Amino acid sequence: MATELYSVARPNLTASVSSMSSAVVSGSRTPLDPHKHRKAPSIPEHMKENPVHPAAEKTQIPAESTTPLRQSVCVDLLREGFPRSFSQVFSLLQRWDAPDPRELHTLQQRLTSAETAERHGQYGEAYDNHMFLARFFTEPEDKWLKHHFIQLALQSARKFKMDSGKREAEANLHMGQVYLEKGQLERAQEHYEVFYQLTMGRTWQDPSGRMQHSRSCEELQKVFTLLGQRLLQEQDYTHAIKMFNKAYQMAKESGDRGLEGEAAYRLGLAYQSTGDQKTAEQFFSVCIESSTTLENTDSLGRAYEAIAKSLESEGKLTEATEYLEKFAEISLNSKQDRNLEKACMCLGNVLSLRKQYDGAHEHFGRAYEIACNLESVDRLQKARVCAGSTRALSMMQTYHRLIETPGRQNIKTIISWKKRRHDSLSAPSEEEMKR
Repeated sequence: MATELYSVARPNLTASVSSMSSAVVSGSRTPLDPHKHRKAPSIPEHMKENPVHPAAEKTQIPAESTTPLRQSVCVDLLREGFPRSFSQVFSLLQRWDAPDPRELHTLQQRLTSAETAERHGQYGEAYDNHMFLARFFTEPEDKWLKHHFIQLALQSARKFKMDSGKREAEANLHMGQVYLEKGQLERAQEHYEVFYQLTMGRTWQDPSGRMQHSRSCEELQKVFTLLGQRLLQEQDYTHAIKMFNKAYQMAKESGDRGLEGEAAYRLGLAYQSTGDQKTAEQFFSVCIESSTTLENTDSLGRAYEAIAKSLESEGKLTEATEYLEKFAEISLNSKQDRNLEKACMCLGNVLSLRKQYDGAHEHFGRAYEIACNLESVDRLQKARVCAGSTRALSMMQTYHRLIETPGRQNIKTIISWKKRRHDSLSAPSEEEMKR
């Protein structure tokens, strides 16, 4: 058995000794590599025939390939001694699906700069870095990042006392906008009121040159208006009027006549909904005055329509007609066909109440023509029905007058109309009635 093993191992042993001997003879000091003469593994035939394209190899990289970038940013923050920046980045990355390398680099740079500034008590610089990041993320899907850094900016601004609260005012403005976008009106109101208090008596201006205090009044006016509209939907008219009144006061303080007119108009509508027509007319008059000064025809037309409605509710049909005629005139001159159609319909309704059916029919007919041009089926049908009704009422009114008034000519007119069945029936003139 030993003899057989020896005979098998001998050729290999002999070859090894020969190779070692040749190496020694040649004087080479290179150590022997046991893997040097090993054959390279053979490549399967199917891989020779179908080699993998480099582009295909890239597509096979798993999604975790972005993980090293995140890890390197976090490790760098810890290695460089920025634990607060690390904590913030780590928390953001739990929610941030696929940050761009440029975004991560900017985030790292600005957060470390802010942390360094805070260590030295330079909260103004920290605020600037946080606000830079808030403005840096502009995409809709990054809105939550913007909100996060505005909150950090507000925290830094509250610690900075060297600018009389200017940065804090600006941060509260942005926080109010954040909550306004979220629909949290009460929270938005809180921040806008702080913004209002901090800018009172100051001459601060925004980059466009607008006074910051006027801006605070405008933002508060917007919030109070939205709160008032919500209360109106809940039919809480008392608190709704209070909110609209606050909005009106803010609009007046802002110095914007157009904003003041719009706020007065909304306040007038609120009083109108409660039946207080007198007070409503006062605020509609304010809107008319400001709109006339600014030559705002659209706002002026709406105010004419609203005050006419209040006068109509009070039974003052003649005055209501006058305002509606002004509404129609200004709509015609400004080529606002929809408003003109609305004005004609309102005039037709008021004249119908005054039993002036011929005039009402004329205005309804005009409204019908405008609705046809506008291709508005609903308005067209309504105007057509109203025009037909007033035509019938006009004929009935004339018919009763002819019946009730004795005279041969009246009888002849009625008989003639019955024979021919004309679309219109008109009373004879006084001269014809004397014949």
